[in-house]
Amino acid sequence: MSEQTARRGGAAWALVITSVAGFMAALDNLVVTTALPSIREDLGGALHDLEWTVSAYTLTFAVLLMFGAALGDRFGRRRLFGAGLAVFTGASAAAAMAPGIDSLIAARAVQGAGAAVMMPLTLTLLTAAVPVAKRGMAYGIWGAVNGLAVASGPLVGGTLTEHISWQWIFWLNVPLGLALLPLARLRLAESHGTGAPLDIPGTLLASGGLFGIVYGLVRGPADGWTGSLVLTGLFAGSALLAGFVLYSTRAANPMLPMRLFRSRAFSGINAASLLMFLGMFGSIFLLSQYMQGVLGYSPTEAGLRMLPWTGMPMLVAPVAGILADRVGGRPVVAAGLFLQALGLGYMSVVATADASYVSQLPALIISGVGMALFFAPASHLVMSSVRPQEQGIASGANNALREVGGALGIAVMASIFAAQGGYETGQTFVDGMRPALVVGSAVVALAGIAALLIPTRRRTERQATPSAPAPVLETAAH
Repeated sequence: MSEQTARRGGAAWALVITSVAGFMAALDNLVVTTALPSIREDLGGALHDLEWTVSAYTLTFAVLLMFGAALGDRFGRRRLFGAGLAVFTGASAAAAMAPGIDSLIAARAVQGAGAAVMMPLTLTLLTAAVPVAKRGMAYGIWGAVNGLAVASGPLVGGTLTEHISWQWIFWLNVPLGLALLPLARLRLAESHGTGAPLDIPGTLLASGGLFGIVYGLVRGPADGWTGSLVLTGLFAGSALLAGFVLYSTRAANPMLPMRLFRSRAFSGINAASLLMFLGMFGSIFLLSQYMQGVLGYSPTEAGLRMLPWTGMPMLVAPVAGILADRVGGRPVVAAGLFLQALGLGYMSVVATADASYVSQLPALIISGVGMALFFAPASHLVMSSVRPQEQGIASGANNALREVGGALGIAVMASIFAAQGGYETGQTFVDGMRPALVVGSAVVALAGIAALLIPTRRRTERQATPSAPAPVLETAAH
């Protein structure tokens, strides 16, 4: 498609539509965390049910992310974007009207599937609509809006839960989705990819493997780690993922080419991203409940008090970007991950059943600065680790691994919490949360070590563009 045809849809309209859609999808990752106590009180459910209200969305989103991008490339990006947006909007309404915890979990899974089709196409549609000379600014705005969604998720969820009801964290998506659907049809230009065949076997292997592993981790504390379904999920999931890797090394058009992982830069930043999200999502899952259920803060108060952590990227990210331009992304990302690990470790020490907010504030700030230093240069490290024609695949893979890390983080850290503590009293909650935060801190520290394995900037650029010495321009990817 020519650039003139792409611009017929209007760059400004494309930026607005794709940014709002991306905001909705990113917001629903964490918006539910501060509403969990209210959902538990209203609909009932055990710890593993609460985990699934978060993980059902994250898992389907992660598993189908690259498949959604492939569907758009094959059948039309605008068409599939609209389909994903319609599914996401309808599932949001279903979640708001859910009569029980099981139906809420089912609606969240459908939400994640819709978001998986919609989210990766926002960037490709934006790229098609914006002239090359203005793409840097457009990517920056798109990325900032997505970052704002992650930062404001707990606060938005807490405010709506306290002042209206928890159902409104899902009703919020409905008018936005209904407004975007006709705008997408009228203002976005259609575009297609290369037309490569869909990787159905790879999608089925990856989806089945990830579902089996996360199912086993979530059900382990409730059913026992030697339960037949738990063991079946863990072993079958591991076998399917191994089959996915083997298949992807031989397939002509795999969903995720394994050859990309031969690059130390690509492997390092993706390992760091998965481990970072594992530790971060699992910690937020527990800390949002700790602030409400143990310390007695309202949902809004809990969301506001978590802003030094979740909102810090909005303040520090520009500085992190400048630092990355001067010294390279690797040391900035590694420093951020070690700070995040330090913050979680600090929180595990100061958390008590009656801890003051002042005692927790340093841990939240340290974690927030660390998260900001990670997010700003991580996308550039992903994009500069591959050739320009492979940047779409690299972006999809990195986003998928981040989401999988989030799902695994909630499952793993909630399992540790259940084994060491519980909801009986404030002290039992702290007894379970502390070792979980220690594990989260250790996992994020491992992410920092993985980041240190990334080659220096000059070597990475030389690997990514062997025929051209100029560095690869960054493409925004949340």
